[in-house]
Order: sequence, then C-alpha cells, then structure tokens
Amino acid sequence: MQTIVDKIKNDIYKQKRGFVFTTYRFFDLGNPKTIAKVLERMVESGEIRRIARGIYDYPEKHPEFGDVPPDPNKIADALAEKDNLKIQPSGAYAANLLGLSDQVPAKFVFLTDGHSRTVNIGKRSITLKKTTPKNMATAGRISGLVIQALRYMGQENVDDRVINILKRKLSDKDKKTLMADLRYAPAWIDKVLRRLNEK
Repeated sequence: MQTIVDKIKNDIYKQKRGFVFTTYRFFDLGNPKTIAKVLERMVESGEIRRIARGIYDYPEKHPEFGDVPPDPNKIADALAEKDNLKIQPSGAYAANLLGLSDQVPAKFVFLTDGHSRTVNIGKRSITLKKTTPKNMATAGRISGLVIQALRYMGQENVDDRVINILKRKLSDKDKKTLMADLRYAPAWIDKVLRRLNEK
C-alpha cells in the first residue's frame, strides 16, 4: 500500500516542471499537519520549492541558472483552485500577455469573484482583487483578457498600432468570442472590438 508520502510525491512527479500547488491539493489524503510536514521535508531535500506560505512548486530547471522563477499565472491558478474562484488577468499583466507591452510588471493583478489578497514572491507580488460580476463574466476567455488590457491602456492610447497587434495575435475563433461578449465591454472598447473584426 502507498503511504501518504508516496501518494504526494507520485502526484507531484507526474506533473510537468513548473507545476504550482497549495497544501489544499492533498487534503483528501490525510491530516493537514501531516501533509504540511511531508511538503516541508521535500522542500528541505530540494525536491520542491516553497514560494509562499502554503504555496509550493515543482521548479523548472535552467541548465545554467538553476531554478526558474514560478509562473504568476500558475500561482494564481493554484490559489483559485484552492478557494474555487474565477480569476482574470488584468492591468499591465493583461497587456503584456497580449504583446501590447514589453514591460513585465512587478505586480501581477488578477480580478476575482472571491476575497482580495496579495501573495509576495520575492520582489514580485500576485494580487487577487475582488471585482464586479460583470467584470468576471468573461473570466477565462480571450475577451476578458482583451477587455482588461484595453482598460489598462486607456482609450487615448489605443491607436492603429495596438489594433494591428491584436489583429495579428487573435485567431478568427478569438474574434468571434469577442463579438459574442460585446455586452460586457464599455462603449469605447465595444468600438475597438468591432474594429478587430474588420478585414
């Protein structure tokens, strides 16, 4: 029979490097204190990395630089899974994901339908920010990402260059999703989304 240690290790090792998880993932296996001890021993042995309280990863390895910093999206996903939340990248991070900004932010903000919280990871922070049901209606869809990126950039900064970047970035299927979600966008963003569907 597998022990709790074996079950936890097997679950982690079958994931790809870069996998981020919380202690919550293993709560069905036994006592939370026992699970926390198993994970802490794995941290001490270098098998996994503790990136914040109750949050760990199975780090990606770079041949020269060692452990690669954890992916903010994966951290947010792990937090969302723990509390059964919806999340949506917003602000500078949304713009960066769409190629509208080369700047990688130090603060990664995700809108959520749950409680607001911030997790500090070294010099970076991951913030889950509670927002309205309307803002979360497009969570997890390309339209949510585009709407939040455009909100961050502001109407005065959305020019032909931005339109052309988005046209190249978005597939025909993505553009259909945008048109289906027009009702969730402010009036000025509605006009931008329609332009993205022009040939």
